[in-house]
Amino acid sequence: MQTGHVSTPFGRRSMTLALVKGQLSVAESKTDKCVDKWKVFRDISEARERLALQDRALAVLDALLTFYPDNELDRERGPIVFPSNAQLSLRAHGIAGTTLRRHLAALVDAGLIQRRDSPNGKRYAHRDRDGEIEQAYGFDLTPLVVRAAELAQLAQDVVAERIRLRRIKEALTICRRDVRKLITAAFEEGASGNWEAVEDAYVGILDRLPRYPSRQQVEATLGEMELLREEVLNQLEIQIKAEKTDGNAIQNGCHIQNSKPESIYELEPSSRNEQGEKLEAVAETRAEGQVSGQRTTQHIKAFPLGMVLRACPQISDYGPGGRVGHWRELMSAAVVVRSMLGVSPSAYEEACDVMGPENAAAAMACILERSNMISSAGGYLRDLTKRSERGEFSLGPMVMALLKANGAGGKLAG
Repeated sequence: MQTGHVSTPFGRRSMTLALVKGQLSVAESKTDKCVDKWKVFRDISEARERLALQDRALAVLDALLTFYPDNELDRERGPIVFPSNAQLSLRAHGIAGTTLRRHLAALVDAGLIQRRDSPNGKRYAHRDRDGEIEQAYGFDLTPLVVRAAELAQLAQDVVAERIRLRRIKEALTICRRDVRKLITAAFEEGASGNWEAVEDAYVGILDRLPRYPSRQQVEATLGEMELLREEVLNQLEIQIKAEKTDGNAIQNGCHIQNSKPESIYELEPSSRNEQGEKLEAVAETRAEGQVSGQRTTQHIKAFPLGMVLRACPQISDYGPGGRVGHWRELMSAAVVVRSMLGVSPSAYEEACDVMGPENAAAAMACILERSNMISSAGGYLRDLTKRSERGEFSLGPMVMALLKANGAGGKLAG
C-alpha cells in the first residue's frame, strides 16, 4: 500500500500546506493499534462542533465507514475505501452530488480522511491473484486510526463542557427564582427599601445575557445574580431585625412612631383632587378607628407604577393626553375606564376605601387588560374588594401573571 508519502489531489482541486502537514503527520505517526470504527465515529459525532462539521458531513462519514468490511480499522491493512459517488450518495440517504462533494471536502479539511487519487481521478483497487488488494485509490481512513485517542479526548471534553454548562444554567435558574420571589415578597409585604431599583438591576442582568450564551457568559451572569441575591437578603435581614427590635420595644411599653408613609404619594407630586381628598379621608378614618379601639382594614402595599404600566399597557390610552406618567394620572384613567366598563361609582369608591386609591386604580387597569375574559367588571371588582377586606387578596399575583402573559420583560417573570 502507498504510505509514508504525500498524495496530491486530482484535477482542479488545489493542494494546500495544511493538507501537506496533515499527511506528513499521519505518515510519521507510529500508531499501529486497531480501533473500533464506530467508537471513533461516535467520538467525532460528540465533537462535531469543535471539528466544524455539519450533520450531513457525519452522514457521509458514516457511509464511508460502511464500505470498510471490518469493524476495526487496521492501519497495517491500509484502510482505504473506494466507492463511486453514486454508491456513496445511496448509502448517505440520497444526498445530492454537489452536497456530497462539499462534505467530502469538509472531512478532508478536518483531517479525518485523506484522498488517494488515481492517475485519472477514478476510485478503484488493484488485486493480486488471491484477490487481496495490492493498490487502492479512494479515501484513506488512516487519520481515524492515528487520531483516535485525540478524538476520544476531544469528545470527553465536549461532554464535560456540556455538563458544566447545564449545571451552571441550573444554578442560574435557581438564583433567578430566588431573587424574583424575594423581590415580589418585599413588594407585597411592604418591606422598606428601594425595591424598584433592585427590580431594574434584576432585569438589566438578564437583558445582558444573549439568547445562546457561552459557559463564560452564563458564569458571569450567575456571579452578578448571586451578588444581587446577597444584597436582597441583606436588606430583608435588616428589615426583620428592625421589626424584632420594634416588637421588643412595644412589649417594654415604648411608644413607636411609624415614620414610613403607606402611600406612594410621598414619592411623587400630587394635587388635592377627588382621589387625594378621599385618601386623606381614609387616613382620618383609620386614625379614628385606632383611637376607638375598633378594627380597621389595612391597605395592601401599592406596587411600583412602572411595573403596573408594563403589566397593563392599555390603561395609558385613557390617561390625560393618552399617557400615564404618575399615580394621579393613573387614577384619572381608572375613573374613565370604570365608567366605560360599567362599574358603578359605589363599587369603585368601596374599592378605594378598602384597597387604597392606588391599588384600586391598579386593579381597574388589570380588569381592563382582562376585560375580554370578564363578563361583569363591576361584580369582579366587588369580589376583589370583599376578598381584600378579608385579607385573602393580593395584587401581586395578578400583576405578575399579566407581566408574563403580555411578555413585558419576558425574562422578568422568570
